[in-house]
Amino acid sequence: MINDLSDRLENFAVEIIKVVLKFRGNFVIRHIAGQLLSSSTSAGANYEEACGAESRSDFIHKLQIVLKELRESLYWLRLASKSGLVPNQTLTPVLKEGNELASIIAKSVVTAKRKR
Repeated sequence: MINDLSDRLENFAVEIIKVVLKFRGNFVIRHIAGQLLSSSTSAGANYEEACGAESRSDFIHKLQIVLKELRESLYWLRLASKSGLVPNQTLTPVLKEGNELASIIAKSVVTAKRKR
């Protein structure tokens, strides 16, 4: 499961990179692209840190950061969609995967907190 989730987070970041490469335009687009790249790649990196956590509290804290970064990524994706920066058919699969990942991580946080 850990490797599967790690792979999914990594693949999510790769798909975001592909989407961002389709962005063309002005400073607003570059800003959104930069924020999206930052949050989506950070989610996977923080998950890797959670896997090496030093305690349950550290694990929970790092998972909460993963969830925060995924939620931020989803915000930027929705903003890109509503702004028409990228066609919706390009964003739909990555939005779906981001929502699934956020749901998995949120449930993991709840479970980890329950087992304290």
